[in-house]
Amino acid sequence: MRLPSPFRIAGEHVEIDLNGATALFTTRRGGFSSGPYASLNLGRLTGDDAEAVRQNREALSQQLGVKLLYGRQVHGNHVAIAQAPTPQESAPEDADGQVTADCGLAPMVLTADCLPVALGGEGAVAMLHAGWRGLAGGVLEEGVRMLREAGASGPIDAAIGPGAGPCCYQVGEEVQGAFASYGELARRGQKLDIKAIARQQLERAEVERVHDVGLCTICSDPALFYSHRRDHGLTGRQAGIAWLK
Repeated sequence: MRLPSPFRIAGEHVEIDLNGATALFTTRRGGFSSGPYASLNLGRLTGDDAEAVRQNREALSQQLGVKLLYGRQVHGNHVAIAQAPTPQESAPEDADGQVTADCGLAPMVLTADCLPVALGGEGAVAMLHAGWRGLAGGVLEEGVRMLREAGASGPIDAAIGPGAGPCCYQVGEEVQGAFASYGELARRGQKLDIKAIARQQLERAEVERVHDVGLCTICSDPALFYSHRRDHGLTGRQAGIAWLK
């Protein structure tokens, strides 16, 4: 796995330093799940064994030394500010992003082609789930707004993790139409460049630096990332996780 600077390999995963924070994008390696979910599946709403997912989450939390924050992702634009870890045994609130100003807590989103996007500023950190619906609905702009509301000061950095790339993400006219104003920036024939859309939205929201890891979940090594599209829905979920330094 070759990574552009300033991303780096951290064990089995991908890591980057942001302003005041660190972000990690997991691969599917190093967990307890088996079959189509092998091995570090972090998604409970899959066909995987619930105990294996619990073990995967607990092992990752202990490895990073943080408590995880997450919501039930609904492809919307609600971003929650959280001050306590999400209990594994409870049903989380609907949210496609988490923000915290508390050290030791780590916002997490789950993906399998959608983009995990980390935000870091001095004093607060966020992780956002951005598929095409979330991008169209303004989840990134809302994430920046909530990061500031949580107390982030100074420049904001962003990192776009592994997700569907313009090489593979073919969509219909309805989805293309939702981003018609982006013109050739977003459209590659029948394919959509959601990473380019995310970058432009972040820059419009006055994010100072935007880093893109440049990895496509659809055409990367199937042993590296889960992909809902490639695997026809029978797959697990990797995560984007971020925490304050």
